[in-house]
Amino acid sequence: MIVPVGAKGGFFPKLMPANPSREQFMETGIAAYKIFINALLDVTDNLDGAGKIMPPPNVLRPDGDDPYLVVAADKGTATFSDIANGIALERGFWLGDAFASGGSVGYDHKKMGITARGAWEAVKRHFRELGTDIQSTDFTVIGVGDMSGDVFGNGMLLSKHIRLVAAFDHRHIFLDPNADAATGFAERERLFALPRSSWDDYNKELIGKGGGIFARTLKEIPLSPEVQALIGSDAASLSPPALINALLKAQTDLLWFGGIGTYIKAASQSQAEAGDRANDAVRVNGAELRAKVVGEGANLGVTQLGRIEAARSGVRIETDAIDNSAGVDTSDHEVNLKILLGGPVMRGELSEDKRNTLLASMTDDVAEHVLADNYNQTLALSVAEQRGIRDLDAQARLMRDLESRGKLDRGVEFLPGDAALSALAHGGKGLTRPELAVLLAYAKLDLDAEVLASTLPDDPVFESLLAGYFPPAAVAAFPEEPGRHRLKREIVSTVLINGIVNLAGPVFVLRTREVTGLSSAQVARGFVLSDGAFGLSALKSRIDALDLKVDAAVQTRLYSGIADQFRRAARWFLTQVPGDAPIADTVAQYRAGVEALRQHYTMTPADQEAIAELTGAGVPEDLARDMALLSPLAAALDVALLAHETRMPPDKVAPVFFQLGEILGLDRLRSLAGRFSPPEHWDRLALRRLLDDLSQSQRGITRKLLASGASVDDWAATQGDALERTRAFLGTLDASGELSVAKLMLASSQIQNLG
Repeated sequence: MIVPVGAKGGFFPKLMPANPSREQFMETGIAAYKIFINALLDVTDNLDGAGKIMPPPNVLRPDGDDPYLVVAADKGTATFSDIANGIALERGFWLGDAFASGGSVGYDHKKMGITARGAWEAVKRHFRELGTDIQSTDFTVIGVGDMSGDVFGNGMLLSKHIRLVAAFDHRHIFLDPNADAATGFAERERLFALPRSSWDDYNKELIGKGGGIFARTLKEIPLSPEVQALIGSDAASLSPPALINALLKAQTDLLWFGGIGTYIKAASQSQAEAGDRANDAVRVNGAELRAKVVGEGANLGVTQLGRIEAARSGVRIETDAIDNSAGVDTSDHEVNLKILLGGPVMRGELSEDKRNTLLASMTDDVAEHVLADNYNQTLALSVAEQRGIRDLDAQARLMRDLESRGKLDRGVEFLPGDAALSALAHGGKGLTRPELAVLLAYAKLDLDAEVLASTLPDDPVFESLLAGYFPPAAVAAFPEEPGRHRLKREIVSTVLINGIVNLAGPVFVLRTREVTGLSSAQVARGFVLSDGAFGLSALKSRIDALDLKVDAAVQTRLYSGIADQFRRAARWFLTQVPGDAPIADTVAQYRAGVEALRQHYTMTPADQEAIAELTGAGVPEDLARDMALLSPLAAALDVALLAHETRMPPDKVAPVFFQLGEILGLDRLRSLAGRFSPPEHWDRLALRRLLDDLSQSQRGITRKLLASGASVDDWAATQGDALERTRAFLGTLDASGELSVAKLMLASSQIQNLG
């Protein structure tokens, strides 16, 4: 999601004074930070007023020009960001106060609550897919952190139905096993507003029966019957570490990480491998969790192997990179907005004060954009998880492809090797959400690099996509600035790649490359054509609107149907449309064909059955119809192509094309083939090619009929025995209900012999 790409790094001051006062500590830390920031800028390219690269003096540069460098502080964000921006301004670095986000003139993540809100999108999806609306139904939470913290504090105010039954930080253990949602929410709200609050500031009189607040310095903590029931223990007391260990394993709806530390590992890992000695005494294994959902608002609360182990045990969990990405995403938007507004400021069209006011006014727009990213990334994982074993072979090929090009080390990322993948396949299991999250990221990074190296981001068709990245107020005030943005290509590529992988899935590009032999950038172009021709992004938005109105599994199936249409349509576009055809004109041509066919399409009993099934599940009838017709309307591409070639209206071409398909029995054959999935990858490729050959034959005959003016019936009469043999053979295939690649090859050859 980051433009152009992001990486985590840091610094630490080695020479600190012994037993420093807070003032000495800050002074020394700031001095070290200034050295660090100046050192970064010493080796970073800059831009002059005309946008020309200015390499740093006396620096050997084995890489190419790259003036883009931003930094973001973690602890003490505003103070340290202002320090970094001050250095950038003093040194004339082209980004100015866009160099470090989150400063005094920027987006305050804690005030926005954006990191927690992003993670909450993941939490809401988990529970929605479990059949619960946590914004209207009480649920239990055990948390790591306290209300003074950004992620924990903001997170525990995101639903008035939270029953926080236990929480802990480095100072206290909070217990309220019979928590009242309304009472707890109001008191947490008070603590969040109280500077430097701790659990010890919680009003003890508001804690329910059996609860209390205990210092972690105690040797033993007495356990009430209510706490014993919460943790499933009959011990009269436990040490603080033992109690925390038990809380991590307690039965709860949500385990919410908002504090520092690694608390969950895999059984196969040693304590040392968790990399957090301070929490060795409390850490648990992933398989020991009894929480339904884990929300990783904080980084590193769980090791990756711990996540995988927990997921295999039935816990709903992703990764911290997915859950808490909203903070970094917000910083990214801030930087790009400041770059956008930098031109008007430099030209005197916008004063600094008015720029700052405009930035502040767009806070909610930025948040909305960022949260949409969280929504869509978690959705992509749900669709990939739902497809499970069906996509496992393609996912294995993607891993091997990335490895062969030096883009992936499965050992480093804890992705399964070939033997483990084979075992999963034999067991009928797919990858877990934590594993899919890693694969999703690699698919995006790889595709982004390919698209950026191509000319695709420069196509004028993406002007609206580029403008849509920025809040409407900024674009309305300065409509020419998106096109002047220094990172416009990177923004287009990032937004496009997110859409491709989130909507079509992480293996879409690989599969399409395998069938067509074309590059990843060309596949991305095929995605854009497919989206435009069938309006798939708009269809996706209509499915989004069904949240909590239909069963989540039904929604996921609808999203999967969109992914299937992308695979069908993109493959067709890439094999039938020249690679240099203008995108906008091509979309307009085929969108017209799709809509014309939609108006004249006669539904089959199978179509009506599919619509009835969806409406019975609560899907609105218009959406159910559009979803059911996605596969049949794929043929509209053939009709639109014939209409273009013959210069005839689509509504004149369509009857001939479909009557021919009906006489030959091709429609039924395609339906059978759609349910046929050979076990071997190469057979699946051959199947797709054969289906393309059948469509090509149907187009060829239709083209001849349109040119001659003959009717389908007249043509059929001239074919005599050849047509009867073909129809008899296809009828035999239909009656048997069983297909093979060899049978389809014979069917294709029979049809090709027809003239």
